[in-house]
Amino acid sequence: MRLDKFLCDMQLGTRSQVKAYIKKGTVSVNGTVVKNFDFKLDENNDIVTYLDKVLTYQNLYYYMLHKPAGVVTATKDTQESTVMDLLSDAPGKNLFPIGRLDKDTEGLLLITNDGELAHNLLSPKKHVPKTYFAACMGILTLQKIKLLENGVDIGDTELTHPAHVKLLSQEADTYHIELTITEGRFHQVKRMIAAIDGSVTYLKRISMGGLCLDAALPKGAYRPLNEKEIYDLKQLNNTR
Repeated sequence: MRLDKFLCDMQLGTRSQVKAYIKKGTVSVNGTVVKNFDFKLDENNDIVTYLDKVLTYQNLYYYMLHKPAGVVTATKDTQESTVMDLLSDAPGKNLFPIGRLDKDTEGLLLITNDGELAHNLLSPKKHVPKTYFAACMGILTLQKIKLLENGVDIGDTELTHPAHVKLLSQEADTYHIELTITEGRFHQVKRMIAAIDGSVTYLKRISMGGLCLDAALPKGAYRPLNEKEIYDLKQLNNTR
C-alpha cells in the first residue's frame, strides 16, 4: 500500500494534507523517516508512526449505536437528521447502517463499512433473529400470541415467519412484550401487532443476531464493538 493512502485510510487528512505531512518528515516507517508519498509499505506488518505516534492499520470498523427517536436511518438526508450525523466523529470511511429502524423507533443499530457482514446479517436465508421491546395498546390473548408465533397476514403475499413472543406485562388495554422475528419487512413489528387488532405505541430494538444493546450506552451515543462481539456476529453467519 502507498504511504499516502495508508495515512488517508487512517483519516489523518486529505490526500494533499498527508502528502504535506510526509514531505515535512513527520512520518516514519520502521523507524526511518520517509518523505516519498508513494513509498510502498506492508500495512499489516510495517510500523508506521506520525509525530512519534504509532498508527495501527484498520480498514473495517464496527459500531453499536443506541438510536434515539427522531433521526432517520440513512447515510444522508437533505431535510432530516440521520443516524450517521451521530457518528460524525467516528473513525472509518464509508460507514453505513446495517438495516434500518423507523424514525420513531429506538434501540440497537449496527454501523459498519463491512459489506460482507451487512449482507449476511440482512440476508433472508440467514434468518438472523432481531428482538424488540414493544409497548402496545390492545388486549393480548393466548390465541393472538399463537398467531404471532405461527405467522400472521400483514398484507404481503406470504405470512410472516414464526416469531417468539414473551409477555412482560398486561394491564387493562395495554401490554408490553418482547418480540423476536427473523425477517426485516417494512414496518414489520407494527404491522404484526396491527394484524392482531393492536397498535404499537413505543418500539425499541434490544438485540440483533445475539448482540444485545449495551445497557450503559445512552440514547444517541455509540461505541466500537469489541473483538468478541465482532467474532460472534461473524460466527453466526458461518453457522447459518
